[in-house]
Amino acid sequence: MTIREATKEDLETLLEFEQGVVLAERPYNKTLIEGEIHYYDLPSLMSSEDAILIVAEQNHEIVASGYALIKQAEKDYTVFKKYAYLGFMYVKPEYRGQGINRSITEKLIEWSKEKGMSEIRLDVYDQNESAVKAYEKVGFEPLLLTMRLKN
Repeated sequence: MTIREATKEDLETLLEFEQGVVLAERPYNKTLIEGEIHYYDLPSLMSSEDAILIVAEQNHEIVASGYALIKQAEKDYTVFKKYAYLGFMYVKPEYRGQGINRSITEKLIEWSKEKGMSEIRLDVYDQNESAVKAYEKVGFEPLLLTMRLKN
């Protein structure tokens, strides 16, 4: 397996992965609109100095993705002013369970630390137990649960 930065030539596959993320999240989020949704500005992530978008390849096939993006802290009372946010973690279904997501996550953490980030965050639906466990194995811990009231 090779992990590398994504290129414009990967965009078609990455757009398919994005819809895979949406499909995976629909059972956890009933507020998503129907149809195609675009969460990410992939070309921006590829060209930003404050981001890295990576893919995992196996046998010349892109099988996974993820990004890290340096963001400003939302609150001025935190001990950090900037942090790295990880997202777009996707592994093609037939390649899951092989440690690929862990490799992607570790590479993004490494990049974030090289950029001087001491705080690294990501979002995961609390009901997505397999994803929560996968991120806990890499060292993440729960911080905040967002709750909502349905009308």
